[in-house]
Amino acid sequence: MRLLHFFIFFCCSLPVFGQTVIDTIPTEKGTLIVYADRTWAYLEDINFTGILNERIHQSFQGDSNLNYVQPWNNEVCYTSQLKNDLSKLKDTVWLCVEDDINGGFVMPVDGIVTSSYGYRRGRRHNGTDIDLNTGDTVRAAWTGKVRYAKYNKSGFGNLVVIRHHNGLETFYAHNSKLLVAPNQMVQAGDPISLGGNTGHSYGSHLHFEVRFYDAPMDPAHIIDFKKKKLKDENLMVHAGLFRPGAKAGTTTAARTASSTATGARKYYKIRSGDTLGGIAQKNRTSVSRLCKLNGIRPTTVLRIGRNLRVR
Repeated sequence: MRLLHFFIFFCCSLPVFGQTVIDTIPTEKGTLIVYADRTWAYLEDINFTGILNERIHQSFQGDSNLNYVQPWNNEVCYTSQLKNDLSKLKDTVWLCVEDDINGGFVMPVDGIVTSSYGYRRGRRHNGTDIDLNTGDTVRAAWTGKVRYAKYNKSGFGNLVVIRHHNGLETFYAHNSKLLVAPNQMVQAGDPISLGGNTGHSYGSHLHFEVRFYDAPMDPAHIIDFKKKKLKDENLMVHAGLFRPGAKAGTTTAARTASSTATGARKYYKIRSGDTLGGIAQKNRTSVSRLCKLNGIRPTTVLRIGRNLRVR
């Protein structure tokens, strides 16, 4: 008890983020820091960098010409201010969109698509519009951490942005009510808002975006909106996904994906009975090399159907 009192006294005597801490409250979700202006934050969030997938972020740091950034900012919806040019990607980046960390996929709302990604009335439409009624529950597509949850004056209306462990971010716009707060952890399928018609919207719907380092991609590259399920648990991210008009299934996108996937990197699809040693032998590499390329350990359980980078 004395240790807790000392901790509270110590924290209250220090300014954090330029503000004075007036109290600390232990909770089941962590230590709550209360500021003089009555705002609050969890202690573990104060020094959070925003990087949820170190493997992917480190791969970008090896090319000084890219300098991709992904800071954690609760006040702006685009953290890099759109300076990340993903059309300059020189290689393919493998992401897993359904696993033990990211959780299983859940459709944000159970409605039909009313407007797809691509050009619309001469302007780029960076997401997929899904029909709903005002007040319908909107759910998190994957497990992640809420980065932004507030009214956005640029047209999104009440907007929720969730950053996921694979580096993707999902945007949920035009809501009538927000049910989550910034820095909150959510699980796939958790209610995050109520659908609505706020911002630049003509009729109640959910504007749903999938972004990677602030760059939008067609959500249909990942999701089959008719069947309401993932197309594949693996996503190969390459420059072609971020070129204007690169809709899922188009000839240009398919051609780019094919040419990029056959470049310097090589992937192996895990089959029943496979082991890391066996895969390494088949592809003339080592287990340690496989672990380094994929950010895994020798004891990691291999999931059938997952693509493993071997080169």
